[in-house]
Amino acid sequence: MGTPERFIIKVGTVVPDSAEAEPFCFAKEFMVYCLRQRIWVDVYIDPYKGHGNTPEGATYIMKTLKTFYFRVMCGFFLGLSAFAPGFSGSVMAIAMGVYQDLIQIVSNPLRDWKKNLRFMLPIGVGVVISAVLFVIAFRFLFERFEKATLMLFVGLIAGNLPVIGAEIKKHSFKKRYLGGGVTAFAIALGFGLIAVGGGHISGAAGVTVSFPLLVASGFFAGAITLVPGMSISAILIMLGVYGQLLAMAESLFRLETTYLPHLLGLLAAAVLGLVLTSRGIKSVFDRVPGFANACVFGFMSGTLIGIFLETLYIAGGYFHWPLGGGMFLAGLAVATLFVFLGRHMNVKVE
Repeated sequence: MGTPERFIIKVGTVVPDSAEAEPFCFAKEFMVYCLRQRIWVDVYIDPYKGHGNTPEGATYIMKTLKTFYFRVMCGFFLGLSAFAPGFSGSVMAIAMGVYQDLIQIVSNPLRDWKKNLRFMLPIGVGVVISAVLFVIAFRFLFERFEKATLMLFVGLIAGNLPVIGAEIKKHSFKKRYLGGGVTAFAIALGFGLIAVGGGHISGAAGVTVSFPLLVASGFFAGAITLVPGMSISAILIMLGVYGQLLAMAESLFRLETTYLPHLLGLLAAAVLGLVLTSRGIKSVFDRVPGFANACVFGFMSGTLIGIFLETLYIAGGYFHWPLGGGMFLAGLAVATLFVFLGRHMNVKVE
């Protein structure tokens, strides 16, 4: 009867042996035809995107791995910006060339969701790695050296203010910029003073923050995530929930679920705030970038003053001003280093 003709069925393609690939819909009728004609069929997913087991295929695999690890690194630095006051996740995303992609995904997450999932998965892995490392580190610092840690955060924020100032200088200065900056400064400082008066910044004495405040803080943090220059963790400190969130997150590492509903509520609110405001924020920065950056500068300046006042207010454990000054300078140095790295990390990987 002769040797049956052999076909290789790829995803969306039928490739006869020693023939060119032709587009073909993988349909039931074709399978029936193959059975009737006694055609041998191999079905597999081609990982080489049509290159086969060739040098081109190996190059494709290496490029895919490079892209994956690069996005894990992006996620790590985005996670760092979420936990280290002064670092803006959006600025890091811009520096690493993924900001526009994030804007498009967040503004319409269900459009081409499989592609979005492939893009976001490695970034999520990086964020989780960063979260585990920095939650443990900052929780330890808050428990042992609370005032010194706040001075470190003041230095981190101060070191990033010149970056925002440089963005303002790119546009012709107008009087309304000053009004927007002063208003944002007053709002941030007001929130900071309220948090200082509440006395629940660090969470060292236990978790006392209410669930509604957590949800509101999560929504606000999500809303400003994509605002260039804004630091999520700095805002959470200003609202008085940062240290307590560290305590809640650390409890999960000990397999305690007491605060799991609180964290899930905050996360859901943050995602909602991010999705609802992403398009509007992009539109504002596209239309009035100078005014928008002036507001960010004022807000972050007010946050810095609020955290510094908290440092003066709390009863510190082991603390002296030379240590505080050293931590402040360390924060400035780290912020300067990351500004430098950010300017040299604008790598676009397709």
